[in-house]
Amino acid sequence: MRTHTKNPMPPLPTLAECQSSLDQDLQTLAEHRSRWVQTSVAERIAILNEIKDALLPVAQAWAETASRHKGIPVGSPLEGEEWLSGPYTVMAYCNQMMPTLSQVQGKQHLSGLPLRELPNGQLAARVLPHSLWDHLLLSGVTLDVWMQPGVNRTNLAQHTAAIYDSASPQHKTGKVSLVLGAGNIAAIAPLDVFHKLFAENEVAMLKMNPVNDYLIEFLNAALKPLIDRGFVRIVRGGIDVGQYLCNHPLVETLHITGAGASHDAIVWGTGEQGAANKAANTPINTRQITSELGAVCPTIVVPGPWSAADIRFQAEQVATQKLHNSGFNCVACQVLVLPKDWDQKSAFVQALENVIGNAPPRGLYYPGAPERLAGFCTNNPTFKTVKRPGAQDLVMSTLDLGNAKARSTEVFAPALNLVEIGGQDAEAYLIAAIEMANSQLYGTLGANIVIHPQTIAQIGRQRFEEILADLRYGTIAINAWTGLGFLSAQSPWGAFPGHTLDDVQSGIGVVHNTMLFDKTERAVVEAPFRPFPRNLLSLSFTLLPRPPWFITNRKGAILGLLLVAFQHRPSLLKMPRIFWNALLG
Repeated sequence: MRTHTKNPMPPLPTLAECQSSLDQDLQTLAEHRSRWVQTSVAERIAILNEIKDALLPVAQAWAETASRHKGIPVGSPLEGEEWLSGPYTVMAYCNQMMPTLSQVQGKQHLSGLPLRELPNGQLAARVLPHSLWDHLLLSGVTLDVWMQPGVNRTNLAQHTAAIYDSASPQHKTGKVSLVLGAGNIAAIAPLDVFHKLFAENEVAMLKMNPVNDYLIEFLNAALKPLIDRGFVRIVRGGIDVGQYLCNHPLVETLHITGAGASHDAIVWGTGEQGAANKAANTPINTRQITSELGAVCPTIVVPGPWSAADIRFQAEQVATQKLHNSGFNCVACQVLVLPKDWDQKSAFVQALENVIGNAPPRGLYYPGAPERLAGFCTNNPTFKTVKRPGAQDLVMSTLDLGNAKARSTEVFAPALNLVEIGGQDAEAYLIAAIEMANSQLYGTLGANIVIHPQTIAQIGRQRFEEILADLRYGTIAINAWTGLGFLSAQSPWGAFPGHTLDDVQSGIGVVHNTMLFDKTERAVVEAPFRPFPRNLLSLSFTLLPRPPWFITNRKGAILGLLLVAFQHRPSLLKMPRIFWNALLG
């Protein structure tokens, strides 16, 4: 691995400058779409192995370059974020998809998968832990995929990996897709491309977001096995290039990760004419479009018998949910829901402010952040600031639920709303908090619940899941962050189903989902409430220390490097060094 010196990207090409090459790239993809569909499972597995080998030599340069562009100082443990949300996640996808493909014939990859019926009758599949490595690296973490109503044990195979059925239309003909990449998290764009290829049988043109198109040199290297075969092309450009591609006659489907306004501009147009088209339900672009568009995401803190150490650790958890990637995450916590009558509420808020104030410094890199923060302050005039030396101060305010703009605007910056909910006990409070999130907050991408295991036992696990079923979000994290669902390739990632083009909110469809389920409703990820070794005092025998994605992890950078090397070639011999640094973190 080599150290990379950042080279500034040249100015964005105009459409006139690159139109000919765009046409040629799309023509190449169109000529190869049928060949991709006919590519055998064995060759697809070989391609994924080739991608792993192509990615490893550029992984360090990728992580370091992204860190510099995001204002992370050299040597900061925050460099670990770029390792984990870039090369690690791409490598992990390859490792998860390969065993699925090796057994997809006859849906044998479902064999042995733990299934259970939920209290409401829906089917849930436990997709993590799924291997020895899951048990070791994510000890105590579970991830259940809830299927949509109507999917059961008997017909699950019929609703899984349909494109690999010989009778499927997608098994016979391919399509050319356009993927509009996100500008914040490095792995989003390549994983969206992978989903188009391996889950939808479509070749892909990836247009990078100008914010992070410095990644192109690394993605071209990592995805070379797909590019050389004519199945992927990667391009850069501004709005004019994006508009041209969205309306190109060779582009058959679209996928966007970004803002709802960008989605609506593609589907309906802009300005008054766009609003009129939307009102009349006359889209200007009728291609199939899937999307992931963010939300005003809540974290619900449930009252319970927390120790001082619990308060400190969970404050680190919530601070990470807010400040990971400097707050530029579609599932960043924006609304912290607190129990009004909890006697530890003030202590928790104070601990959270302390963690935020002492978080490692970094830059405010994403365009428009100052304007969005100013808008947040306008919408929340009771705001205060939490000082962060060397970084943008965090803006915090009490949420006025009567202010529609305050509860429906995704700020995408270091800002946090607090709202207090009453309730006679933990169960009543949780029900009220869930009702508030469902009815008052915009979007359905991700929600977090922080709850003491004794409180779950008091409510009852079955009753707890009955209550959880009412929380309509695509990913729910219990004592974890929904970002862990993003990092876990076997988890479907997207909004809760049901949004429409004219009310798209957090988007339509899912990505990732290496188990290839066709009708998922949500993913529920749960982690231990206490880290190792403190958890041993409460007779919890999981081995997960402070997670490497925490902004407070002192060994984040070295753990990122070690975990990427592990994903490239998993080995028990690599575990001691990983675990030792995890303990020191």
